[in-house]
Amino acid sequence: MIKIKITDVAQRAGVSKSTVSQYLNGRFEYMSKETKKRVKAAVDDLNYIPNPIARSLKTDKTKMIGVIVRDITGYDTSRFIRGIHDYCKTSEYNALIYNTDFDPEIEAKSLHALNQLRVEGMLIASSGKNTSIITGFIEAGMQIVQFQIEHDGNEKNIVICDYRQAAFEATEYLIKLGHKRIGFVTQDFQDIKSRRERYLGYVEAHERYNIPLDKQLTKYWDRETGFEESFMDILDPSVLPTAFFTQQLDISTELLTIFKENHISIPDDVSLLAFEEIPNAEFFQVPISVVKQESHKLGYEAAKLLIENIKSKNKAPNRITIPCTLATRDSCIEV
Repeated sequence: MIKIKITDVAQRAGVSKSTVSQYLNGRFEYMSKETKKRVKAAVDDLNYIPNPIARSLKTDKTKMIGVIVRDITGYDTSRFIRGIHDYCKTSEYNALIYNTDFDPEIEAKSLHALNQLRVEGMLIASSGKNTSIITGFIEAGMQIVQFQIEHDGNEKNIVICDYRQAAFEATEYLIKLGHKRIGFVTQDFQDIKSRRERYLGYVEAHERYNIPLDKQLTKYWDRETGFEESFMDILDPSVLPTAFFTQQLDISTELLTIFKENHISIPDDVSLLAFEEIPNAEFFQVPISVVKQESHKLGYEAAKLLIENIKSKNKAPNRITIPCTLATRDSCIEV
């Protein structure tokens, strides 16, 4: 295949290379309509495609953003990426997506790789383990917007769900159904603000309705090791919560497996409300109530904020909070 060069376009149009370059970069101010028409015809006739790498070296603009996610196959993450893509379609930017599989070392390599690829900005669901790298890039002029998870509350630009309000409303819903023993099942949240906000919403609802908080009803789950203690300890009918409020999709699915193995019926034996949508949960024999994150909107707003910051680098830091939606189904009943 013959490689068409800018000189070929210039020769076909009967203009200089500089004029073709101005046309390709949208600078038509001093170009006659006839010249513009001839250059366009030459580009179309020769099927000329500009070299984006060469153009970026001249203009310092790649029109690329980097996206770093923890699990590209995740239900909410896939919708987040779609939101990014939908906003990019309204701009001149494209996205490069890196998947870390929850590994901080892969995350660090992804940050450096995207920087070497000369992206103009990055979106990242950070592990919290590479703060020094992220801070260094920001100080060097890289535009970075974090999303989905907040660690210490010092993130400069972030788009996040209103986790605390969502957890309060979900717990309140269960309380109004008569539940006073609500199991809160979560990953460790001591060093992650966005997880801690969910717990604080759960606590706030108990305080609002004067229900004593039983800390033994808070159970912990780890991505590598599963539940911190044997769930058999709380499956005893005498101590079993009347409802469980799970905080992550993998927790919800593992708990559903335990219920099935131990012949615990939802909602007859226990109610279940999950934070994060369970794929096709509305089609289960007993549809599961969930707190939905507006993931598409989250991605759309994150991409919008990043690209606006790229175009106007002196903008003040911005924190955008997106409300969640409580979808009540058949897995929660009155007691």
